[in-house]
Amino acid sequence: MIAIVLTALVALLHFYFLVLEMFLWDKPMGRKVFNTTPEFATASKALAANQGLYNGFLVAGLVWGLLLGAAGHAVLVFFLGCVIVAGVFGAATVNKRIFFVQAVPALLALGTLLLG
Repeated sequence: MIAIVLTALVALLHFYFLVLEMFLWDKPMGRKVFNTTPEFATASKALAANQGLYNGFLVAGLVWGLLLGAAGHAVLVFFLGCVIVAGVFGAATVNKRIFFVQAVPALLALGTLLLG
């Protein structure tokens, strides 16, 4: 049950990222979250939307795995692994904070899923 709740929270977190990157990137809230200037946000809006779309695929995979119930174990392992890799890569290439915001929640979900 803990693994399901943590995985659902990871999915919700990535849905939030999708909204921020696809719809709010150049709005005050998006610029505040990502600490960008209006000029940078405008210039990079298409790239951010693309990034948000990928977060949507992660959400879709996690929700799919959750909806499959016990049969979705391998699906959840795969998509949580994808989230972890993305979080580690983001931390190494963009900002170390990404590890804690993205990878750590997925690591916790994956750990409880594998131990359960």
